[in-house]
Amino acid sequence: MEMKKRISLELRNRTPAEVAELVVDNCRSSDGEIEGLTDEFKELEFLSMVNVGLTSLAKLPTLPKLRKLELSDNNISGSLETLAEKCANLTYLNLSGNKFKELSTLEALQNLKNLKSLDLFNCEITTLEDYRESIFEMLPQVTYLDGFDAEDNEAPDSEADDDDEDGEEGAGQLGEYEEEEEDEEGSEGGEVGLSYLMKEDIQDEEDDGDYVEEEEEEEGEEEEAEVQGEKRKRDAEDEGEDDDEDDD
Repeated sequence: MEMKKRISLELRNRTPAEVAELVVDNCRSSDGEIEGLTDEFKELEFLSMVNVGLTSLAKLPTLPKLRKLELSDNNISGSLETLAEKCANLTYLNLSGNKFKELSTLEALQNLKNLKSLDLFNCEITTLEDYRESIFEMLPQVTYLDGFDAEDNEAPDSEADDDDEDGEEGAGQLGEYEEEEEDEEGSEGGEVGLSYLMKEDIQDEEDDGDYVEEEEEEEGEEEEAEVQGEKRKRDAEDEGEDDDEDDD
């Protein structure tokens, strides 16, 4: 797809002045120049033109609010003075995978006073002796070159850090929620278990009571039988005595 048509599609019914981020990676520049990008994109802060076949930045419009510019995997070998003229507030510039061979071609970046991060990875210039030391000396405003500072400390990735923090917070909240659910389930289980045990105890007591009552009834019947037996025995004896008296 041609760059001009791609930019038109990326607008999505917005005016150029309403666009803060624009990504047109992997489209085609017919003559190696920027096409379809105009000064009307005055609010643009992030622009990505990766692998679009650019050989020159001469037609780059004035973008006063542009902070981040991705130009990796193109065929750019010079014309960097345009960046200082048109995008004076750049803080991040990715030129990796382009055709820079000499340090002198990067001198134009000295005028980008706010430039903090520069990426030249996979450019031929990186094979030069003392390449890193030379870049940091020539561009003192640059803090990170190819993702590392002069002391080989890696550049922080603020977006990744934010995602990690959100992920940890989300995990913590989820963990707490799960723990609360487990506690609630445990409490409910405890209450059920306790009530169940109490019910069992009550049932056991009732069963014991029934058993005691049955025993008492049995003992009462036995005693009553014994009393009745003794009574019959006495009656029989009395009758026997009466018979003896009658005989006399």
